[in-house]
Formats: sequence, structure tokens, C-alpha cells
Amino acid sequence: MHTTSATAADLWDRVFGTQPDPDLWLVIATAVAALAVVVPHGLWRLSRNAITIAHEGGHGLVALLTGRKLDGIRLHSDTSGLTVSRGKPTGIGMILTAAAGYTAPPLLGLGGAWLLAANHITLLLWLATALLVALLVMIRNAYGAVSVLVTGGAFVLISWLAAPEVQALFAYVVVWFLLLGGVRPAFELQGKRRHGGAPDSDADQLSRLTHVPAGLWLFLFHAVSLCSLLGGGRWLLGL
Repeated sequence: MHTTSATAADLWDRVFGTQPDPDLWLVIATAVAALAVVVPHGLWRLSRNAITIAHEGGHGLVALLTGRKLDGIRLHSDTSGLTVSRGKPTGIGMILTAAAGYTAPPLLGLGGAWLLAANHITLLLWLATALLVALLVMIRNAYGAVSVLVTGGAFVLISWLAAPEVQALFAYVVVWFLLLGGVRPAFELQGKRRHGGAPDSDADQLSRLTHVPAGLWLFLFHAVSLCSLLGGGRWLLGL
């Protein structure tokens, strides 16, 4: 009984306790590493899958929080995705669900930066793992399931087996990636719409739902991602 209590206490301290910050040069190095997989087009086509996971997860989470019924989520090899929910086709629930996609990755990055600034590195990794497990339950295609399993597996391995220094580096790379990678999709959408593409994008759906021009919703996506990057970056750098 005493051993069980001690183990539970150790686990609690491990998850909810604090861990030391990495040196500033390592924080900067993790930002450079994240930038290196966001800027080059070839690497971005691979790494963007992780942003799509966060994007569709944002749609799904907000759908549930607003009382809609989530039918499933599909992730595709071209880095697109689809979240299907049922409920009232108009109203605040549908609007928030549609707006959650492009804003989810940068806001997750901002939340992660706040946790890292508070030295909760292990807690961040465990929360990310829990979110990925919850998302996996709602995936409805093989490619999506494999993508989430691989991503979640990386978090589990790092959380359980890696040294604290490795956990810190991994966590900082992930958060920088969400902050930096959360900026690019809105610019990509802007480029597609400029050339007449993506007629059924989240911004266009929101325009039909609210009668507010799609360009203003696109501005909101830019504002959220850039403000999250600035705020999260300041937390990560200790400014």
C-alpha cells in the first residue's frame, strides 16, 4: 500500500512538477530547427501534416464543446483534412467550429509556450499525448489513423523514455513549430483565394454563415497566428 502511494506521488510530481529551463541558446536552436521544417517547400509538405492534425482537431474539439455531434475526422496525404459534425447548420456553434481550424495550431502553440514558460515541460507532453489519443478515436480513415499514431507514439516515447534534457528540446521544437507553422497556412489560403482557388475554404464558409467578407475572416486568421507567434515567442525566450 505504501509502495503504491509512493508510486502515485512520484507520478504526480513527475507530471505536475516543474523542470528546469534549457539554456537560451538551446531555445534559439529549437526555433531555428522548427523554422527549418516550415520554410522549405519540400519539408513543409511533410511537416504540414502535423499542422493539419491540429487544424482538424480544433474543428472537432470546438464542435463538441458547442454541443454539436462529431461524426468523424479524416486526414489526407495531400495535407488536407475534413471534419464532419452534425447539428444546427447556422448559429454560434457552427461559426465557432468553422473558425477553430486555422486558429487552433497557433493557439495550441501559445498555450504550450505558456506551459513551458512556467517550466511544465512534462505536463505539456502528457497533455499533447492525451489530446492525440482523443483525436485518434474520431479518425475515420487509414492515413489519418497512421498519422496520429506516429505523432502520438513520438510523444509517448519522449515522455516515458527520454532524459529530461531531451524532453525539453522536443517540447520546445514542438511549440515553436506550432507557432511558426501556424502562420503559413493563412498565407497559403490567401494565395489560393487570390487565384480563384479554395472556394469552400473555412473563410468562405464563415462568410456565408455571418455575411462578413471572407477577407475579414482571413485577416482574423492572420491576426491570431501572428499575435500568438509574438506572444508565445516572448514567453519562450523569457522576454
